[in-house]
Amino acid sequence: MVLFYILIAALIDSLLAFVGAVSLLLRKDIFEKLIFGLVAFSAGALLGGAFFHLLSESLDKIPNMLAFSLLFVGFCLFFIIERALHWHHCHKGRCAIHPVSWLILIGDGIHNFIDGAVIAASFLVSVPFGIITTLLIITHEVPQELGDFAVLVYSGMERTKALLFNFVSQATCVIGALLTYFFFLDSDFVIFLLPFAAGGFIYIAASDLIPELHKEEDLRRSILSFLLFLFGLGFMLAMKLLFE
Repeated sequence: MVLFYILIAALIDSLLAFVGAVSLLLRKDIFEKLIFGLVAFSAGALLGGAFFHLLSESLDKIPNMLAFSLLFVGFCLFFIIERALHWHHCHKGRCAIHPVSWLILIGDGIHNFIDGAVIAASFLVSVPFGIITTLLIITHEVPQELGDFAVLVYSGMERTKALLFNFVSQATCVIGALLTYFFFLDSDFVIFLLPFAAGGFIYIAASDLIPELHKEEDLRRSILSFLLFLFGLGFMLAMKLLFE
């Protein structure tokens, strides 16, 4: 039964690749406002999920120093991936990284593979925890996939081709989930993925999402983004209290 939940969650995550098609139906100004709101909420949700769920759960099962060490390993690995592959979460309709669109897909594929492993590990801890972790992953995948699709189209890739390649990159989530389930089902390895993932989520929020919010100069939109950020934090805290 757990495998069923893992597969459903991983497939839902993979299908998020097609959310980019939404950008084709919206005016540019509306699209950018949507992305901005999602980025703000996602930043808060990622930080809340990393601390209130992933790190909190791991501290109950492994030594504190080991948990924090794995958190920093995850943080550093995501930093290396981004630097080595020039991988950036583009949250606007236009970016300056057109020549490296293929590298975006490669970096995203690695990231989604890790997401799949984390999804499987979370469901192996408990089903409610797996659901929370899946929601956490989805909150940052939606703005990322919208941005990635926009970049691929802008760089000259046909829209149908961009959707297809984006889906292939996103589908590595399923591979990561299945490998984790079949090879680490009866081991304690899965619990070590939780602080590792927390480090990755903290990196994404601090390095990619929050800097995007600082680019907004309008005071009202800045206040709105901060409220959405707090809402993301509060949502994850509420989920923690609800499922305890």
